[in-house]
Amino acid sequence: MRATACLIAAALLLSLCSFAQQPSSLSKEVQKYVRIQAPRVVLEHVKIIDGTGSPAVEDQNVVVEGGKIAAIQTGSDVTAPDGVTVLHLRGYTVMPGIVGMHNHLFYIARPNLDSQWNDEQPLLVPQMTFSAPRLYLACGVTTMRTTGSVETYSDLNLKHEIDAGHLVGPHIDVTGPYLEGSDSYFIQMHHLSGPDEARQLVAYWAGQGVTSFKAYMNITRAELKAAIEEAHKRNIKVTGHLCAVNYKEAAELGIDDLEHGFFVNTQLDPGKKPDVCSEGEGTPTLQRMTPDSAEAKDLFDTLIKHHVAITSTLPVFESGGVFEADRVHHRPPLRQAVLDAMSPPSREAYLYNRERPSALPPSKTDWTALLKRGMELEHAFAAAGGLLIAGPDPTGNGGVVAGFGDQREIELLVEAGFSPVEAIRVATLNGATYLGQQDHIGSMAVGKNADLVVIKGDPSAQIKDVENVEMVFKDGIGFDSQKLLDSVKGRYGQY
Repeated sequence: MRATACLIAAALLLSLCSFAQQPSSLSKEVQKYVRIQAPRVVLEHVKIIDGTGSPAVEDQNVVVEGGKIAAIQTGSDVTAPDGVTVLHLRGYTVMPGIVGMHNHLFYIARPNLDSQWNDEQPLLVPQMTFSAPRLYLACGVTTMRTTGSVETYSDLNLKHEIDAGHLVGPHIDVTGPYLEGSDSYFIQMHHLSGPDEARQLVAYWAGQGVTSFKAYMNITRAELKAAIEEAHKRNIKVTGHLCAVNYKEAAELGIDDLEHGFFVNTQLDPGKKPDVCSEGEGTPTLQRMTPDSAEAKDLFDTLIKHHVAITSTLPVFESGGVFEADRVHHRPPLRQAVLDAMSPPSREAYLYNRERPSALPPSKTDWTALLKRGMELEHAFAAAGGLLIAGPDPTGNGGVVAGFGDQREIELLVEAGFSPVEAIRVATLNGATYLGQQDHIGSMAVGKNADLVVIKGDPSAQIKDVENVEMVFKDGIGFDSQKLLDSVKGRYGQY
């Protein structure tokens, strides 16, 4: 043991001679939340979940240098020379930073909602430019896709400020404004007038710097085809939360990703008309399509043949439908940290939504059964060879909050039948693979970005431990999770 420690210390000392500490490029505002920033850091005696789906590895030392993973070695006690910071982390697990693939920088607000579920129009999506990035990073998200933007200029500017070290937050893949058809739930969305405008919108926002696009519920096949073609000219991918266009149609049009698992596929909805969102918005299809059915197998084959990923967003469905008044009793479990992050009005609205008013008739939808069916289809799709990626859709609906929702998504993937390390792969390496960043992020290997999550406990044995994030490394800089959470306490839903 001592000999190994001496060898490691000697290697560290030799490499320090040729390593000049880079000047800090972080603003004073960001520095407030930094716990570790050193030329070299050793995470000593940790368990590693590497993000590949392989079994966890006990007692390892992880060496971080220059923003990269410099070494992963057998655990040992290190006496480090000057300039090296050693963190003694027995009882901790290190995993790759979460790659959130359905993450937002806004919140859904229902004006004047009361305990009887009365509210007023219009439904709004206020921007969370301050609180959301801090919550994501605090909870272990080091890379995220906005998956539909409402204030796209704000999102682009935020990305620039984070990348420049002026503001704190994860790496951001900024999705352009929603590509929506002639109608929408949200007053803040633009409505396309046809395929020509779809092309124009994609071309304009690609020129402004967005790196992905999202089609929405009422887009037509012609509009979607035009948007996909225009985006693909620029090597930009398109995802979709669809309804008017079903999954098979979208796959054949060339879409790259489909959101919300299999909850919003409308291909078997009764009375479904071409280019028109069905009344059931995919629920009848989910009820009919069992994982071993001919329809499911055919759909999986189509998606895999066309290289279409599926984004699991189980947290937003856990407590009921996204836009309907269905609720699953006592799901999700109340978590104090989530309630603490919410602004008082947002917390009040969430607690109102958890309790179905007695005056309302019983729901006609067995959402518990539908949640289980959705989980089964996602697991079967992945088992068939499909690329399953993950994100929580943190709109506040059902209490889904930025960052915390990403942790809950991993827990629900385990409930869906994935092992803990498989679930973590879905939330890390699979997302990186979709983004084409698998050589840099998403798993732990020498030379990759030091985007790492330090967790007290062992999520490979008890997945709930994924909530116990104490520090998050982004590009080799360790951020203090609790300080970030404290900085936005009571603000999510406000700004």
